[in-house]
Amino acid sequence: MLESPARTQWVLLAYRLPRDPSTPRIAVWRKLKRLGVAQLLDGLVALPLDSRNRERLEWLADEVAEASGEATIWVGAVGSASQERELVASLSTGIADEYAKVIDEAEELLAHASGGQRRSLARLRRELRRIRARDYFPPPERELARQAIERLAAALEEIPA
Repeated sequence: MLESPARTQWVLLAYRLPRDPSTPRIAVWRKLKRLGVAQLLDGLVALPLDSRNRERLEWLADEVAEASGEATIWVGAVGSASQERELVASLSTGIADEYAKVIDEAEELLAHASGGQRRSLARLRRELRRIRARDYFPPPERELARQAIERLAAALEEIPA
């Protein structure tokens, strides 16, 4: 498991939205997914505390309220070091899986490198940026994914356009 050097402060969003219409619930869920939140319970999510994450969750809380829901922002720490390690590990594991998919795709493209794969390279670079934006506790796969994409880029540069 990953060790966190110091106890992490967390910003939490506790929210509840009406069942109908479902559109606001789906919109909030998608935004939370893009942020890479830790889903603690139904209607309770957490991110490591920094001003950007706090602001993002505050905006979502406003969106929940505008959709006739209820939302509260909390700041706190996990009660024990072992619980915090579990929370950090769960966030890191999900991100590591996403990096592994990028690595696999880059290696597959590298095995069949052709000049027509430059678009695929650009797409993989965008995907890597999206993953990094919600990578709060970088696993080793982060660097491996970057290296795989750079190997692919180098191989494609050698192929005439």
